Amino acid sequence: MFDGECNFCDKSVQFIIKRDPKGYYNFASLQSNIGQELLKKYKLYSNLESFFLIEHDKAYEKSTAALRITKNLSGYWKLLYPLILVPVPFRNWLYRIIAKNRYKWFGKKDQCVIPSPEIRKRFID
Repeated sequence: MFDGECNFCDKSVQFIIKRDPKGYYNFASLQSNIGQELLKKYKLYSNLESFFLIEHDKAYEKSTAALRITKNLSGYWKLLYPLILVPVPFRNWLYRIIAKNRYKWFGKKDQCVIPSPEIRKRFID
C-alpha cells in the first residue's frame, strides 16, 4: 500500500512493477477503500508517511517493507535485502527523512495516471 498522491511513491510503484516480471506484488493506494480496509484489518496506523507490505498475512512497514520487496525484484536490487540486518531505528530514521520531505522534493499529484490494462490488473480496488 502506498500514498497515491505522492510522486515519489508512484515512481517507486512503477520501479517495482518494472522489476517484478512475475507479478509477485499487487498495489493499493492508502487513500482507497481497500487500502483503508487493510489498514484496519492489520491494525496499522497511517499518516501517509509510510508504505506497507502485506506478505503471507503479515504486515510490514517503512524500511522493513522496502527491503523485503527488494528480495523478489529482478537484477541486482535483491542485493539490498541484507540491509535488513541494519537496526530498525537507524533504517527508519533515514526512511522518515525521505518520507517527511517527499512532497517538497518530488511533488504531489493532482490526478492519477491511468495505467495500461496489463498494469491495472496489479492494482487492488
